[in-house]
Order: sequence, then C-alpha cells, then structure tokens
Amino acid sequence: MQDQINKPVFVVGSPRSGTSILAWCLGQHPNMFPVPESNWMGQFAINVAISYEIGSARGDRSLLSGMDIRREEFFANFGRSINELILAHRRDLERKRKMTRPSAEPKTRWVNQTPEYSLHICGLRRLFPDALFVHICRDVRAVVRSMLNFHRVWGVQLVANEEKAYEYWLRTVSACINAEEAYGPNVVYRLRYADLVSNPESAMHSLLNFLHEPYTAKCLEPLGRRINSSNVPDDFVADDPATDPALVAHATRLSAELETNPQSSEPSPAAADALEIEFQQRTQYAAALDKTYKETERLIRVPRKAKPRL
Repeated sequence: MQDQINKPVFVVGSPRSGTSILAWCLGQHPNMFPVPESNWMGQFAINVAISYEIGSARGDRSLLSGMDIRREEFFANFGRSINELILAHRRDLERKRKMTRPSAEPKTRWVNQTPEYSLHICGLRRLFPDALFVHICRDVRAVVRSMLNFHRVWGVQLVANEEKAYEYWLRTVSACINAEEAYGPNVVYRLRYADLVSNPESAMHSLLNFLHEPYTAKCLEPLGRRINSSNVPDDFVADDPATDPALVAHATRLSAELETNPQSSEPSPAAADALEIEFQQRTQYAAALDKTYKETERLIRVPRKAKPRL
C-alpha cells in the first residue's frame, strides 16, 4: 500500500510560468491535492546527505555502516515520513483554506509547485524515488514581463530588474532541462504553457496519462479563470538598456528551442551522473559552511583572556 501512495508530484519551472495554476488544476483530481509552496525539502535532502556521511564516516564502527543501512534506504525512510505527515494533515490544510466542501475522496497523492525545486530535483528523487516531475515552460519574454509586474499582485518585488528576471528564468529552466535529459520522459514531463492555454483538454489528457491517473474534466475547471495573472499593463515593455543583450539572446534562443524541439526520449546515465556530482558538491559545500559557522560560534563564545597589566 505504501508504495502506491508515496508518489508525490512536483511542478517545477521558472516562477510565473504557470506552476501554481497547474498544481491547482491537478488538485481537482479525485486522487491528488495541492499543498503550499514549501522551499525546505531541497535543503532537507542536503541535510540528510550530510547526516548520512557523518553516520557512516567510520565504516563498520559507525551506526549506519555497521548496520548496513544503505544511503538509498536512509533517504527513502525520511521521504516516507514526510509523505505520511502530509497525507495525515490534509484535512487540516483544507480547514485552513476554508474549503466549504472538503473532498471526501482519500486522495493518496499530493502536488507541490515550488519553482526553486527546479534546482533540487536530484535530492528530491532521493527522498521520493517514485516522485514524478512536471516541467511547465513558458515563453521567456512573457515570464520576464510577469516577473517585473509581480508587485502589482503581491506588493513585493520578485526580481530587482530585467536582467535578474532573465537570469532567474535561465537558472530554473536550465536545471529542469538537465533533469529531463538525466531521468527521461518517464520521470520528468515537459508541458508547454502555450499548449495548456490553447488546447487544455488534450494537454491534460497527456499529463494525467504521464502521472498514471485517469482523466477527469474537473482538472480543467481552474483554467476558466485568468491564469498566471500579474496585472501586466498592455503597453508595458521590458527593454532595460542595462540588461546584457547576450543574456537575452541566450534565454530567447533556449525558450524557442523548448517550444519547437521534442523532449529527450531516453534517460542519459551520463547526465544523471553529472546531477549526482552536483548534488554531492552542494552537500560538501553546505557541510563546510556548517563547520565554519560552528567554529566561528565557538570562538565568539570563548571568553577572551584579560591582558596582563604592565
């Protein structure tokens, strides 16, 4: 039973690409419900990796190595606990959302739409080996316009300027493309925002087939509202002269390729190895930062010896 329900869905991609509305669409399904953006699971996976290294550092004299607890098992146990907690508290989430008609279905899967998880797909797969990822991609120019006008909806700036918006898009989308190549279309599914808008029924059929869930038209209901609203004025033009033209050209070219080129049909072991190496490097960097912080804290707390009077 547990193997059947520990299959969360992560909607990834650049902010302002439709991640939130897509998660809400999937949340209308009788077997899935949307959860708020979380942001902590990616770093949590790194912390689990650090803990495993510490717990196995002395070989058989260490608890984890001495008991033959493998790295995959260690991660997956934490992932199962997270999954069980989220499923157990679904009713609390619905109550706080003041849902007038809480769903009566058991809903054994949850959907998360944190854009920053685009950078943590490798770690999330360690926690949730059966998780599936949906990379929703939108034309970079529309995304940049939306990012720059984010404050009109939420009252805060999402990015400082146009160049930062292009960089943000490139960082998240490039990470998703790397994951597509590494894990293949059975794990990471590319969904074009334009397809969701122009042909929603076909797009949803294909997406639910990828998620191994039966089609239901209820998943289209949220699309009846204006999606990805950011109150962008019709006459708004993003053309900051301080923005690096090479950056814009690179992002625009990549965006066009996503619209026209098909997704990789097979996983790439070499690309997967590259993501594993990157995850290990991030783990080592985080561990080094933690050691430096603790040493600095220790030095601060050690009282200084009084200088001898002459």
